[in-house]
Amino acid sequence: MQQSPTPKKRRRGRLFRFSSALVVLLAVAGYLIVQYVTGGRGGPGCKVVSGKDDGQAYEFSQEQTMNAATIAAVGTGRGMPERAVTIALATALQESQLVNIEHGDLDSLGLFQQRPSQGWGTKKEILDPTYAAGVFYEHLAKVNDYQQLPLTVAAQRVQRSGYPEAYAKHEPEATLLSAALTGQAAATLTCQGLPDTTRANTGPDAVRAALVRDFGRTVLKETGAEVTGDGSATKTEAKSTPSPSASATGGSSTVTLPVRSGSTRTGWQLAHWAVANSSVLHIERVSYAGREWAAGSADDPWHSTATNASGGVRIVTERQTGRK
Repeated sequence: MQQSPTPKKRRRGRLFRFSSALVVLLAVAGYLIVQYVTGGRGGPGCKVVSGKDDGQAYEFSQEQTMNAATIAAVGTGRGMPERAVTIALATALQESQLVNIEHGDLDSLGLFQQRPSQGWGTKKEILDPTYAAGVFYEHLAKVNDYQQLPLTVAAQRVQRSGYPEAYAKHEPEATLLSAALTGQAAATLTCQGLPDTTRANTGPDAVRAALVRDFGRTVLKETGAEVTGDGSATKTEAKSTPSPSASATGGSSTVTLPVRSGSTRTGWQLAHWAVANSSVLHIERVSYAGREWAAGSADDPWHSTATNASGGVRIVTERQTGRK
């Protein structure tokens, strides 16, 4: 006759089953966290490093970085200072992890978890990152002396969150992102940049449309950003600024955005913006001020190059010709 297990053996069995269940639960929780942070879309990653050589660095998904670039572009397009961009990025990191999510507490939506019922806009508007960033800055600009306030205080006066102290923990990473995406820190943002095959927004026209979407039409006047897909001459947006050239070679087009002398900060903002959008726009290379980034080289970030040492921001993008 088979003997019944002893109480000691039964306890060991229960402990083993409990430990196994805990491991599975933690694995599932980890997976869900990753899915939340990346919006369920993994893939190529990005890294931002400090421009002060102090070893600070943070990693983000390509989607997070693209949304961060939009937030920064909308801010500078509105004439907001770098501090405002830092506050906006820290807020979005806390509210959505920089993922444009379609859910949240009650009817909260988007990058900033704004609520249609509270007058932030319609669902469609709030889920547009450009609109969401713009309306956040509108509210921030109404906060007296927000640049002198602690970040968490300034963010809370806009958001009215139930956890006002939570914004502060994102200030270090938001500060690095802001420095890169406003052009304050040169050659500090890099992405893997592998093409997003689910989208077909490629070619110079797509770059131009994305620039207008994020920065507003004034960016065309400031940079002379007139681009074409075949290199043919087109009417410039502003006669006072040089018009960029666009040439086609093989399966790619080169778009050059002229940058006024002494405007290196603008140049680096445009260069970093292009890197942040490299996956969705199928951008292969970006060069500016004697430095170059290439898709697929996240471990070999901006390197020195003799190409375009004194010109504008040079973007090499896959042409849309022949694509469906």
